[in-house]
Amino acid sequence: MVDRMKEYLKDIEYMECVKDILCSDIFKKTDEFVQHGSTSTMEHSIAVSYTTYSVCKKLNLNYKSAARAALLHDFYLYDWHRPVKETGAFLHGLTHPFKAAKNAKKYFNITNMEAGMIKTHMFPLTPLPPLSPEGWVLTMADKSVSINEIIKNMKKITRTGEGAV
Repeated sequence: MVDRMKEYLKDIEYMECVKDILCSDIFKKTDEFVQHGSTSTMEHSIAVSYTTYSVCKKLNLNYKSAARAALLHDFYLYDWHRPVKETGAFLHGLTHPFKAAKNAKKYFNITNMEAGMIKTHMFPLTPLPPLSPEGWVLTMADKSVSINEIIKNMKKITRTGEGAV
């Protein structure tokens, strides 16, 4: 999945939408955190962003905002695997969209629409549904990419016995 996603680097229009985020030191910190199995939060976010961008562009939606929101949808800046006492991240699955939106506003010039997309990307786990078609695309792209990452990790464990209990 990630190898295929390297095509984002060659997509000049996509890079124009997100280069300020990708080049920032604070966003690069997301490469330090593991998301699903062995996928970093940065790799996951780029895959979700490029998928969201591509679908929204084909549907004539606001692909620029969609790409930016998707890139920042998990911009919570902590290792959710660590104890709550260390991270302060109680109920990570329910709360991280709001932390990510807060961080995105703090570090980047995001719109209210983009913040809303970030806050609702965990629907239906969180009760707030997306309010825009772009938000729905982000929500579905996140689920799709996550499932692919989990399957890839399960295959790796099955093949190598690595991580097996």
